[in-house]
Amino acid sequence: MQDWTDEYDVVVVGSGGGALTGAYTAAARGLRTVVLEKTDLFGGTSSYSGAAIWLPGTQVQERAGLEDSTENARTFLRTLLGVAEAERQDAYVDTAPAVVELLERDPNIEFEFRAFPDYYRAEGRLDTGRSINPLDLDPADIGELAAKVRPELNPDRAGKGHAPGKMIGGRALIGRLLAAIDGTGNADLRTGTALTELVVEDGRVVGVVARSGDAEVRIKATRGVLMAAGGIEGNAQARAEHGTPGKAEWSMGPIGANTGDAIAAGAAAGGATSLMDQAWFCPGVEQPDGTAAFLVGIRGGIVVDANGNRYLNESLPYDRFGRAMLAHNDAGHAIPSWMIFDSREGGGLPGISIPNTPPAQHLEAGTWVQADTLEELAAKAGLPADAVRASVEEFNEYAKRGVDESFHRGEDPYDLFFCGPNGNPNRALTAVETGPFYAARIVLSDLGCKGGLVTDVDGRVLRADGTAVAGLYAAGNTAASVAGKVYPGPGVPLGTAMVFGYRAANHMA
Repeated sequence: MQDWTDEYDVVVVGSGGGALTGAYTAAARGLRTVVLEKTDLFGGTSSYSGAAIWLPGTQVQERAGLEDSTENARTFLRTLLGVAEAERQDAYVDTAPAVVELLERDPNIEFEFRAFPDYYRAEGRLDTGRSINPLDLDPADIGELAAKVRPELNPDRAGKGHAPGKMIGGRALIGRLLAAIDGTGNADLRTGTALTELVVEDGRVVGVVARSGDAEVRIKATRGVLMAAGGIEGNAQARAEHGTPGKAEWSMGPIGANTGDAIAAGAAAGGATSLMDQAWFCPGVEQPDGTAAFLVGIRGGIVVDANGNRYLNESLPYDRFGRAMLAHNDAGHAIPSWMIFDSREGGGLPGISIPNTPPAQHLEAGTWVQADTLEELAAKAGLPADAVRASVEEFNEYAKRGVDESFHRGEDPYDLFFCGPNGNPNRALTAVETGPFYAARIVLSDLGCKGGLVTDVDGRVLRADGTAVAGLYAAGNTAASVAGKVYPGPGVPLGTAMVFGYRAANHMA
């Protein structure tokens, strides 16, 4: 007999979008639920996100008059991903409308459609995108819970297109979900409680052991345990063991939080793993402290390798950019790369950097260099001057003509999404010509690793032989992604996490 500290129907490990959707689903169905968050703040990587959520064919798109459906979304995924995960793909798109319908029943949760193009030109794509976003949230509306949500990486971002003081993006999503969970009266929300192991009896997971401060707690789960606590992104040793590109310090996961504890516990309980060398990649602006800032929405400048040559369309969706870096890095030339830009924006980066460290700090640390000429800039960056000048001059000629003959920048709706009108024939192409010039060191970052426990259509963790580990479920980056090695569109990580968190809770119920 176990000596249990507490007993619940459902134990949820983690507190990102997938974990909290699962917790709300369980609690709304009357199951006594507890959420265990390792750190002292809720939200995980989800709280840092823009909170675009790829949930197709829902009542939100219908309200917006968008011609979206589960069928064209299914076609899009099948075209990109093939048939290997057909059942989970179908479960994802078929369940999306029900997830949104359940969540929006709660007065704390409301979504809207915001245009953001899908990331690949393939059958079923929507150039406007199909992602939905949570409405901005007044912290006063959720009371004391607001202070428990992980803060913005860019505190000034809330003022750009959002009302001052509002919780936006991922913080709004997490705040709304916490309030909804709290409002059910069926759930406890705990921070500072770290999973250490799963309790298995007769082949079934019946609870968890966790560390809370100096105390060990043993929590029984009569219906099951849902683990949605991130991947191995913050664990340098695990990344090395699995050959996961990039570095732990370059990842955008909360520092010290996402170290793969849940994946390791699930594997110890018999769960199989897959895709452990994969991540949701992105370019990162190397920071003075050795970490990286998520780089998205490049609207100016060029990116060159160690030889001073362009090698990609700089306006690619970020995962495709990261994978282009990896492909070009076979000879060690692309990580790090350098982003070369001019003073057209006052010395600021012509793109979105999260966090957005002031240029002066970069220049002092040497993660950026500045010079009055391209030749001097190249010397400071350790790049061949002739190649840098040739790359810039060729790009400037493309900008004048409006056609990037080398990499076709500006020919896809995504390329243009972040580029405002600028009088150029192709607004994604702006000449680099106004000194002084800058070069910023670009590394391979990620928004989290996407390898984890193998699961079925209901989020049940599977053994290598395909049988389910009874009582154990996984979602989000704790589970091997249904998207495989592809990042189909904005919000697929959140969308899949939320769908399979929902399906797991329903299966337990």
